[in-house]
Amino acid sequence: MVTLQLTQIDIPPGQRVLLHNISWSEFEAILLELGEHRTARLAYSQGTLEIQMPSPEHEVDKELIGDMVKILLEELEMDCECFGSTTFKRETKKVGVEPDQCFYIQNHQLMRGKRRVDLAVDPPPDLAIEIDVTSKTQLEAYETLQVPELWRYEDNQLQINVLQGGKYITSPISPTFPSLPIIELITEFVNRSITEGRSPTLRALRSQIKQLI
Repeated sequence: MVTLQLTQIDIPPGQRVLLHNISWSEFEAILLELGEHRTARLAYSQGTLEIQMPSPEHEVDKELIGDMVKILLEELEMDCECFGSTTFKRETKKVGVEPDQCFYIQNHQLMRGKRRVDLAVDPPPDLAIEIDVTSKTQLEAYETLQVPELWRYEDNQLQINVLQGGKYITSPISPTFPSLPIIELITEFVNRSITEGRSPTLRALRSQIKQLI
């Protein structure tokens, strides 16, 4: 059997590596070895570990959609705590994920001031966002962690997944923003940002939301 160090694995931007038969203790050791200040993103479910190196396209869309959610929350005067790409894991469930962005909204008061998350006592984020450019979101992991609402952006289209009976269903509306056409808004303004640029697009989105509410 050949043993490799993580430092020997070079993952180009936009690519991923799947490692199978990884125990929970090995997953924890990998998290520790890679540290918190890293570019790679990890997802672990039932012994399979995915290590992904985000592409520029992925990072641009991640930041843009995250900023859009913040604008929505601000304009609707909804409080939140943003936990970014925090590692959410449960040893008893043998899963761990790192969303592209995530927010505590309904449970923002419970998470106020916290700098560490322990899902044995803390709730999962109310809204998680994943940008699927080179890999597919591990839905089973998010279902296991019971994240109520998951947005997935892929092929210039937003899909909203809502937890129902422990499984995700595709929803035409966002339970977090039920009065707004979220799918149309996010899709339209992400596409506009390609030609108009980030800042003008976000200003236009804010103006549009003011009109809608």
